[in-house]
Amino acid sequence: MEKRLEILLDEEEYQEILAAARREGVTLSQWLRKALREARQKHVAAIESKLRAISDASQHHFPTADIQIMLRQSIPR
Repeated sequence: MEKRLEILLDEEEYQEILAAARREGVTLSQWLRKALREARQKHVAAIESKLRAISDASQHHFPTADIQIMLRQSIPR
């Protein structure tokens, strides 16, 4: 099911986007859908990358201690 999306742009921004769509030879709607799709994919990829990093880090088992003890031990004397 398709949904209609209404956004408000100032005239200058609208004209810039319209010109970009014309340069690519597509309609304004096509250009905007593509731009939104790419932005969404980029956002999802960033989240997935962070989740992978957390998952990878959780597989390691390093010795640890209370943060205050570790900070005291790391201060050069």
